[in-house]
Amino acid sequence: MAKVILICGKICSGKTTYAHLLRQRYGGALLSVDEIMLAMFGQHCGERHDEYAANTQRYLFAKSAELAETGIDVILDWGFWTKAGRDAARAFYRERNIPCEFHAIDIPDEAWYERLEKRNAEVLLDPTLAYYVDENLAAKFGSRFEMPDDGEIDVWVRG
Repeated sequence: MAKVILICGKICSGKTTYAHLLRQRYGGALLSVDEIMLAMFGQHCGERHDEYAANTQRYLFAKSAELAETGIDVILDWGFWTKAGRDAARAFYRERNIPCEFHAIDIPDEAWYERLEKRNAEVLLDPTLAYYVDENLAAKFGSRFEMPDDGEIDVWVRG
């Protein structure tokens, strides 16, 4: 049976780049909440952003299970910022007897800030690429991320 790889990490830590590398190396389907949200709503969907993101995640969980059950490996690129979220994802796949593994991206804060600046410059040129993350948003997202412990993660990517 196919497996699902769930990529965990802060916003702009390199998850999408890593997801594309995995897809090139192993094949499979790459499913991204940000990709769908940007295609549907652009940079700003207002106060309903969290609702739309949650609905998109539910859809992608179901789609990932469908793909895995038909023999297609899946890579989920959306952060899994909280322990509760990682535990729920793990339980979702366990209930369906679908193998899954968590890969975590861990980079130093200095590298994170550099990536944020680079990404924001790229987004100004093409707003369909990713979300623009200003200082306030970076602080908000940074404070929401719960670093996983070693027991939660199958593969660490440190940079």
